[in-house]
Amino acid sequence: MDRILAIDQGTSSTRAIVFDVQGRALGTAQCEFDQIFPANGWVEHDPEVLWDTTLRAARGALADARVEARQLAGIGITNQRETTLIWDAHTGAPVGNAIVWQDRRTAARCEEIRADGMSDTIAAATGLVVDPYFSSTKVAWLLDNVAGLRARAAKGELRFGTVDSFLIWRLTGGASHVTDATNASRTQLFNIVKQTWDDELLRYFDVPANVLPQVRDCAGEFGVADARWLGSAVPILGVAGDQQAALVGQGCFDSGMTKSTYGTGCFLVTNTGAQLVRSTNGLLSTVGYRIGGRTTYAVEGSIFVAGAAIKWLRDSLRILQSSGESEAAARRSGVEAGGVYVVPAFTGLGAPHWRADARGLISGLSLDSSRDDVVAATLASVAYQTADLLEALARDGARVTRLRVDGGMVANDWLCQTLADIAGVVVERPMITETTALGAGMLAALGGGLVASLADAGRLWQLERGFTPTMATATRAKLLSGWGDAVARTLGRAVD
Repeated sequence: MDRILAIDQGTSSTRAIVFDVQGRALGTAQCEFDQIFPANGWVEHDPEVLWDTTLRAARGALADARVEARQLAGIGITNQRETTLIWDAHTGAPVGNAIVWQDRRTAARCEEIRADGMSDTIAAATGLVVDPYFSSTKVAWLLDNVAGLRARAAKGELRFGTVDSFLIWRLTGGASHVTDATNASRTQLFNIVKQTWDDELLRYFDVPANVLPQVRDCAGEFGVADARWLGSAVPILGVAGDQQAALVGQGCFDSGMTKSTYGTGCFLVTNTGAQLVRSTNGLLSTVGYRIGGRTTYAVEGSIFVAGAAIKWLRDSLRILQSSGESEAAARRSGVEAGGVYVVPAFTGLGAPHWRADARGLISGLSLDSSRDDVVAATLASVAYQTADLLEALARDGARVTRLRVDGGMVANDWLCQTLADIAGVVVERPMITETTALGAGMLAALGGGLVASLADAGRLWQLERGFTPTMATATRAKLLSGWGDAVARTLGRAVD
């Protein structure tokens, strides 16, 4: 029993991978699904689709690995964070769709929160800024806008959770209503200093404590998946939000080590060790992981749209037939993209701007502009946004010179080299780029005693290729200046 099943429930797909204790992927399966857009700025998921794709991916990975559930030491779960669900405490039936982390429907409520003078209180307790991104306003919106939920919550008939909690509830047949410290830290209801749910914020957002899950370490007992789902009962031994799982999967266990994950969005996370660092430049303080009751903190920069922009080019504009075509198109155009800039603020801008009202923009178009220029500019926007985050980190006193990258987008060599050039850092791509799932597997292996420590698990990390900056300083400065102008136009500020 030295196999781990890692479940990675993401924003556009659910993936499952069976790992051995050496970190080798023995079998994998992935199930994509559609997002739901009921109104401008609203993004939802059907919880039953999340559950169905989780089961299908898990079973598919076991079949691909030719491993039976009875051979598993445990399950690790990682998930899209902040996405908010409420379900019936007795039946497990959702009361409606999940509100996805990208959703902007509570932007007006966030303005009221700022007007109430709560920004500093929230930041002090949670490390987070006031933004629709987080779970607090989402769960309050559901309780206020779905008929009967307030009364049902008061009677103890409902449960709230992020996706990990919902999946664990379903897998354990309702026996476990739990989450881990990383997911809790993204709800904006959890005090990351005290490591408890924050009573003042629960009162302010009017969220009853009886709907909340119990918060546990990232490695340990979360319950047992019932035999009816996979064929045998399997303990759930590791849980972390997707970006924290990637921090673990990238072996970033020393203070100052930094990873950036490029999936639907982009999330850059720097380990700050036992020190809770307070950013003054629009970054978030958060829980990196909690093991054995000891919290490791992190600073994070969140980019809402990365791979989603390539999907937009493919599915909405139809200028790509497949995402894989983007690299060749970008090479034909070049990093300067004919002077075109794309600011993919489809659901607002995250760090360091935090402007929920921002919307996407394409600038610099001329009669010479081509399809390839738009594709190159869209890919380059990921590098520019990363450079903005690294600059914010530097202003906070944490200058990054090496960046470990992962996620589906980093298979693109052009993007990785452009990232190194624009950000001015060495970019390191690991042998295993699905480090989110790997991190969940490593936590489960630790929870099950298959490895003695995270440091031991971190030795599994191997470099596949490094990308060193080669761009001239003057060229980088010119391109970053053009990007800054495009962002200023997006934010509605005058540009000289």
